[in-house]
Amino acid sequence: MSTIQVSKLHTLTGHRDCVYTVVPSSQNSTIFSGSGDGMVVAWDLNAPESGHVIAKLPNSVYALHYHHPSGRLIAGQNFEGIHLLDWENKKEMGSLQLTKAAIFDIQSVGDDAFIAAGDGFLYKVKLSTLSISAKVQASEKSARCIAIHERNGEVAVGYSDHWIRVFDMNTLALKYEWKAHENSVFTVRYSPGGNLLLSGSRDARLKTWDVSAQYQQRGEVVAHLFAINHLDFSPDGKHFVTCSMDKSLKVWNFEELKLLKVIDRARHAGHGTSVNKVLWTSHHNQVVSASDDRTLSVWNIIF
Repeated sequence: MSTIQVSKLHTLTGHRDCVYTVVPSSQNSTIFSGSGDGMVVAWDLNAPESGHVIAKLPNSVYALHYHHPSGRLIAGQNFEGIHLLDWENKKEMGSLQLTKAAIFDIQSVGDDAFIAAGDGFLYKVKLSTLSISAKVQASEKSARCIAIHERNGEVAVGYSDHWIRVFDMNTLALKYEWKAHENSVFTVRYSPGGNLLLSGSRDARLKTWDVSAQYQQRGEVVAHLFAINHLDFSPDGKHFVTCSMDKSLKVWNFEELKLLKVIDRARHAGHGTSVNKVLWTSHHNQVVSASDDRTLSVWNIIF
């Protein structure tokens, strides 16, 4: 372990159910959270004492995505579809009924949004018209997470059937598929340079895959005691942080795939239940974590 210093700066409260997601905006200090109470909340890390409710949806929100070209927020409402939100004016700009299943992840490129759903479908939606332009069901199990390699025109999707599948970004034609883990794949993320795909699973293993070698495996580590729910890279790309059902966050050196720091309840007054999502912000290098304990924690990390 290294001599990284970690301190807890804030605990963000107000959600009345598990907090499932936290995402950034184009403003470094503004972040958004979504939870099982259906609330979508905006937080200002410069004044984090109170959040502002952007929308109150009837069902749980597992997925949020900030669409940079339009400045709109996309919320995935379980059993209904997606909602396009003008978060600054707290107005809904439109919605699209996609599926009666849960929506687990949303990512975008330009005017296209890619949505992973519990019915096993990957949906491609044109946001300007709020219409489905393509969809593919590569598994009957849930599509859980999405990563986009814009330069290669590829969309990687992790599934509950333990497989990762890579699709053509334009046509959604299947390019690669392989059994990646021994349990559900909960998070996939391309490295900042795009050379590797990282994946984390319910099997607690973190793996790396070589993009230029047709996704051959390059590394593996037992990263947590229980499911790896999510990971995010530091702004400089040198480190990343994972979060887990084991209630902890872990900070890693990316190049060496080396564990540098464990952030948990015993050592840092961390979360008491599963940590579902993590965001490494550009706001003073702060890390924000979202948990089943209904709170978000803001962490200061000094190397």
